[in-house]
Amino acid sequence: MSEALAASLLRLSPSCGPVRLIGIDGHAGSGKSTFAARLARALGGAPVLHLDDIATHEELFSWTARFVSEVLEPLREGRAARYAPYDWSARRFGAPRVLPPAPVVLIEGVGAGRRELRPHLARLIWMDLPAEESWRRGRRRDGEGQQEFWDGWEAAERAHFARDPSRPHAHLLVRQLGCGYRLSEGATTTFLTFGDEPSAPRERPFDDPGHDARP
Repeated sequence: MSEALAASLLRLSPSCGPVRLIGIDGHAGSGKSTFAARLARALGGAPVLHLDDIATHEELFSWTARFVSEVLEPLREGRAARYAPYDWSARRFGAPRVLPPAPVVLIEGVGAGRRELRPHLARLIWMDLPAEESWRRGRRRDGEGQQEFWDGWEAAERAHFARDPSRPHAHLLVRQLGCGYRLSEGATTTFLTFGDEPSAPRERPFDDPGHDARP
């Protein structure tokens, strides 16, 4: 994971109280969790909130009010957030977890870039893998026992993004490569690759100050 990306996020102005909230959105199966874990390590152990812990069987996408009251409002006030993660096997909420108001907090999951959250995000990152390819990856990952759930999920995700698309509002588009990731902003690639192998030449520095506009 590139230190340049982590450094650029730390230089942003706080967006939610003292916190720089970074949303990582994309279709289910697009690699959001893996990317968030690597970015968190590059940030020195930044907290990560997985929206799989917020959503439930009954509220696949209608969890905004609970997220605002349990997460956004405390962070805006500089307090630690407390939320109860949902257990998808037991179909109930578990013991509360604490999310500290760290300098950078990553919000990872489908819907992280929804319109109610965008005003509180310092950056919105979109995992740029097409829906069908993402869903095939997700189905392979979860196995035959979850195929019925995936049938319902795909329909719900299509409806969500039809009402509230995230990709047009993303500051960064991320595509996973064999040796790392390619990051692009708009139509211009600004940081070609980063990962475990040497990066390709860049067209201009990733932290170009001319690319700090919010949506």
